[in-house]
Amino acid sequence: MAPRGRDYTRAVIQARQLSKRFGDKRVLEELDLEVPRGGFVLVTGPNGSGKTTLLRLCAGLFAPTAGELEVEARRGEIGFLAHQPLVYSELTALENLDLYGRLYRLPDRRERAGAMLERFGLWRARNERAGTFSRGMLQRLALSRTFLHDPDLLLLDEPFDGLDAEGSELLHTELAERTAVTALVATHDPEALAARATARLALA
Repeated sequence: MAPRGRDYTRAVIQARQLSKRFGDKRVLEELDLEVPRGGFVLVTGPNGSGKTTLLRLCAGLFAPTAGELEVEARRGEIGFLAHQPLVYSELTALENLDLYGRLYRLPDRRERAGAMLERFGLWRARNERAGTFSRGMLQRLALSRTFLHDPDLLLLDEPFDGLDAEGSELLHTELAERTAVTALVATHDPEALAARATARLALA
């Protein structure tokens, strides 16, 4: 049953004439976007075209300069993967996920943390500090954090960045199992997710 107070017939993300500036620099200008529930939208474009800014706007980390943006998901229902791993280098992999599980108030956070580390091939490194991890291992830990709370909306910024072939396959498997989620994915390699995509947005 759908939670009370939620309109499941509406798009999850709706932007109308959305603009974002930083001082005199225009990053997004009058963007229209609609991401339906269950949609998987790929955002492409060169560096500086506004891909990361769009994701941060949808995550509530930036406020629009002009236009309208509606996101039909609460903060705890969003899984946001940034360019930075957003993990604590002094904590172990398991401690990182346990901390985020507490922030999300997950009653089964330890079980979920273990399951995510297992899925992304980090179980043997669970007691190692994140600060000792390679770039690829950090990306796997960041993905574990992103999926930890079973989000309804995924905002992924270059999710394959730093992953080797095995890590990429693990991510493909994770996404394939989450058929009901809505996703907005910024990527320089849209063909890697072409089979999942329901639409594409090209930023100039």
